[in-house]
Amino acid sequence: MGAGSGTEEPTLPVASVARRLGVAPSTLRTWDRRYGLGPSRHTDGRHRRYGSSDIGRLELMQRALLSGASTAEAARYALEQMPRSGPPQPEEPSRPAGVTAADDGLEVRSRLARRLSTAALAMDVGAVQRMLADTIAELGVLPAWTGVIEPVLSALGARWRGASAGAEVEYLLAECVFAALVRATPVLDEPRNTRPVLLGCVPEERDSMPMYALAAALAGRRIGAQLFGVPLPAEVLAVAVRRSAPAAVVLWAHRRGVADTRLFARVSRGRQRSRLFACGPGWDPAALPDKVELLTDLPAAADRIEHVLVGGRR
Repeated sequence: MGAGSGTEEPTLPVASVARRLGVAPSTLRTWDRRYGLGPSRHTDGRHRRYGSSDIGRLELMQRALLSGASTAEAARYALEQMPRSGPPQPEEPSRPAGVTAADDGLEVRSRLARRLSTAALAMDVGAVQRMLADTIAELGVLPAWTGVIEPVLSALGARWRGASAGAEVEYLLAECVFAALVRATPVLDEPRNTRPVLLGCVPEERDSMPMYALAAALAGRRIGAQLFGVPLPAEVLAVAVRRSAPAAVVLWAHRRGVADTRLFARVSRGRQRSRLFACGPGWDPAALPDKVELLTDLPAAADRIEHVLVGGRR
């Protein structure tokens, strides 16, 4: 609570507001710095605290994000609905004539990708961690993954494939990405779904990182997930599904030739039925059983899972 007389409005520090909204404190600081959606109260001249109006604007922004708005659009909407008094707030720079929003977004992603790649090549762990946190906060988890993080990982992997020298850059970036995605996954006190969605990989899959990105995106929509980042043997996966009784099972396969469609028959045995999804480019659509739905990419997967579990967007 804020210091002062009993008539003063209660205020909250950034950590408390982050927990309330289910986002990282670094995300709130980025929204404050870039869009002016920060705390307006001071308690001792140093620490700024969020009042009820500040929190109301953030809740409006979060609802707009859940509806599919970009971060900048959601921030603009929140400020339009609940204008704040005081000095002018940060504004997005105007676009040059002839430059579309798509061009602008592509330039932003390209710039962030170059900076992330440069930091990784320099083996600057601190810079990589800050770049990942800022990129996720600015773009959102899935746009950051598809537009910046995954392309940089792929480029570095192709650059060093078959060579020992330089592979340490790819490994360093991968470790930082894992950590960033985990930090971007809020712990949900009250998820919107009563039964979880189980996220896993086919047994022979080595690239499980996309499932971490999907888990973070679902958590941002308050969809509870049970993630197995380490690929489980088929029999262990079947037991996990039986004991978890998930509402949906999503199995990721990136590499062609490692995805066995018979795996779905093993995980669907038992009285508790789950919706079954195959996700990733490693699946052969023609070979999938009729009861298994193919999810072509992570954004489509997040939308479809939300719709199936809680009736959100299709």
